[in-house]
Amino acid sequence: MSPGANELAGATSPYLRQHADNPVAWRQWTPEALAEAARRDVPILLSIGYAACHWCHVMAHESFEDDEVAAAMNADFVCIKVDREERPDLDAVYMNATVALTGQGGWPMTCFLTPDGRPFFCGTYYPKPNFLQLLAAVGETWRTRRGEVEDASDRIAGELRNMAGGLPGGGPPVRPELCDAAVAAVLRDEDTVRGGFSSGPGGAPKFPPSALLEALLRHHERTGSAEALAAASRTGTAMARGGIYDQLAGGFARYSVDDSWVVPHFEKMLYDNALLLRFYAHWARRTGDPLARRVAAETARFLIDDLGADAMFTSSLDADAAGVEGLTYAWTPAQLREVLGDADGRWAAGVFAVTDDGTFEHGTSVLQLLADPDDAARFERVRHALRAARSARPQPGRDDKVVTAWNGLAITALAEAAVALDDPELLTAATDCARAIVGLHLVDGRLRRASLGARVGESAAILEDHAALATALFTVYQATGDASWLQAGLGFVDIALDHFTDPQRAGHWFDTADDAEALVLRPADPFDGATPAGASLIAEALQTAAHLAPAAQAGRYAAAADATLATAALILDRAPRSGGHWLAVAEAAVRGPIQIAVACDPAHSELLRAARALAPGGAIVVGGPVDSSELLTDRGRVDGADAAYVCRGRTCDLPVTTPADLAAALGAAV
Repeated sequence: MSPGANELAGATSPYLRQHADNPVAWRQWTPEALAEAARRDVPILLSIGYAACHWCHVMAHESFEDDEVAAAMNADFVCIKVDREERPDLDAVYMNATVALTGQGGWPMTCFLTPDGRPFFCGTYYPKPNFLQLLAAVGETWRTRRGEVEDASDRIAGELRNMAGGLPGGGPPVRPELCDAAVAAVLRDEDTVRGGFSSGPGGAPKFPPSALLEALLRHHERTGSAEALAAASRTGTAMARGGIYDQLAGGFARYSVDDSWVVPHFEKMLYDNALLLRFYAHWARRTGDPLARRVAAETARFLIDDLGADAMFTSSLDADAAGVEGLTYAWTPAQLREVLGDADGRWAAGVFAVTDDGTFEHGTSVLQLLADPDDAARFERVRHALRAARSARPQPGRDDKVVTAWNGLAITALAEAAVALDDPELLTAATDCARAIVGLHLVDGRLRRASLGARVGESAAILEDHAALATALFTVYQATGDASWLQAGLGFVDIALDHFTDPQRAGHWFDTADDAEALVLRPADPFDGATPAGASLIAEALQTAAHLAPAAQAGRYAAAADATLATAALILDRAPRSGGHWLAVAEAAVRGPIQIAVACDPAHSELLRAARALAPGGAIVVGGPVDSSELLTDRGRVDGADAAYVCRGRTCDLPVTTPADLAAALGAAV
C-alpha cells in the first residue's frame, strides 16, 4: 500500500470508517498488514478505540487528521486501526500490555508492536506535540537499538502469557454461605448516601453496577435481606434521578464523572442499557416501585426507538454532537423559558435542577429529577416540549454496528421486561431481534461477532457472543414456548463447549475459539467488567441448558455448569465487586436453580402468568401441555385444572393449581 492510501472506507465498523479520510495510511488488522510490517522492517503502530469515545475523537482531530503527524506515522510505521468492540480479543491482549507497562488503561489505546505483534511500548491518548516526539523516539529506537526492542518485546510477551494463566484453583465451594459473605463484602463498599460503589479518588467516576444490582435483588429473594434490597434500591433510585439518566427520553449514559451521578460521560451504550433494563424490570416486578417501572419502560423504548435498526440493536450513541461533548443534553434556565414560556420554564428549572450557575460546563446543567413533580400531567407536557426542542439541536452520532453479545443481552432484558411491564410489544421486539441475529450472524454453522448495514463482518464471535445469545434464546423459548429457540440456544452452547473450553482445566474458558486467529496470547479474562465476563455468561447459559435440555444432553451441561461456577469461587471470596454476574448466577445456583413448569394452555393460563410474575431472578419458567418440554415430562394438569410444578434442583414439590398456592410454594422455597 502506498503512503497516503487508506483502506478503512469499506470496513464493517463505523469507528474505522470515521478514519477513512485521514491522511494516515491506516490498515485493518489482517495477516497482510502484519506481513507488510515485516517486509518493510518497521514497527506496527496500533491504535484501538471505539465510535462513541470522546478522547478518540480528540486524538483523531489533533493528530490523525494532521498532515505532519500522518507523514511521520506513514514513514516509519505500518499503521493499524482497530475497533475494540469488533475485535475485543485484540483489545484485551493489548490493554493488558498497556496496563502492565503504564499502570492504567483507556482509549484511545496507542501501542507499538514488532511485526509479529509483540508489544514493546504502550500508552493511551497523546496530544499532538507529545505524539510527534514519541513517534520520533520510537522510530529512532527501532533503527538504532533493535536488540533492546526485541528483548523488551520478548519480556513483555512472556509476562502477558504468565498473566493469562487464569484463576488458580482452591476457592471455597459455591454454597449459600459464600454468596452471603460476598454480598456482605459488597455492601460494606456501598456509598449509602449517594448510591453506587466508589471506583476512584473522591468516589468518582461511578459506573452503573448493573450485574451487582441484579445479584443483590436475587440475594434478597433468597434470604429476605432488607439490606440487599435497600442497597439495590438506593443505587437504582440515585441513578434514575441523576444526570446519568436521560430525563427526557430514557436511557443511561456510560458513567458519571462525579460521585453523585450528576454529570455523565454522555455516550450511551447498548450493553449498559440492556443490563440496566434487566435490573429495573426485575426491581419493578419484585417491588412494584413506580420509579423502577417508569425507568424500565423508558429504557426499553430507548433501545427500540434510538438504537433499533432492521429488528436488531446498534451499539451506541456518541458522547459528542457537532464536536462538543454533551451539546445535545445540557440546558440553561433561559433555554427552558425560551421553549416553555416563563411559568413552565421556571417550574421545569426547579423540577430538573437547572441553575444559573449550572452543573456542567459554561453555565449549563444536565437534567436531574431529584423528586417526583406534584403535577404529573404538567411534567409529561413539559418533557414532550423539551424533547421536541432538543430534537432540533445537533444530535450525537450513532454507531450502527450490531454486536452479537450485546444484542443477546438486549433480547434477554426485553423479554424479561415484557413480563414485568405486561407489554407484549417488548417480547415481539426480543423475538424479532433473535430471529434477525441468528439469520445474519450465523454463517456456515459458526457465529460472527458483528455486522453493519446487514453486511456481516469477518471477525469471529467470541465466548461472550455465544453465551449471551444462548441465554437470550433460552429466555425467548421460555416466554413463547417455541422449541426452535431452545434448539438454537443449545447449538450455541455446544459450539462453546467444543471450541472455547480449556482442555487442561475443567471449568476454565478461553475468550477466543481454538480455531481463531492466534495472537500473542489467547485471552481468558474471568472477571466481570462493564459487561459480564464470557465465562460468567456461559455459566448462566449452561445452568439453564442443564434443566431445559433433553435428558441425554443435560448431564453434560450440568457438569460443565458446576465446574465453571466452581472457578468463580475465588472471585466471589476475594473480589466480589469484580464478579457481579458471577454472584447473580451463584445466587440462582444455590437455590437449585428454581424451575416452575406449568401444565396448561400457555395462551390462556392465569397460573402461567402468575408463575412468570412471581419467579425469582434466575428461575426457569416453562408452560405448555404434558410432555411439551423436558420439565413437563409426565406432568399434566390436575383434575382438569392448570398445575404448576415447582422444583429446586432435582427436588420437586407437589403440584399446585392456584396463584395463591404457587406464591406460597415459592415463599417456602426461599
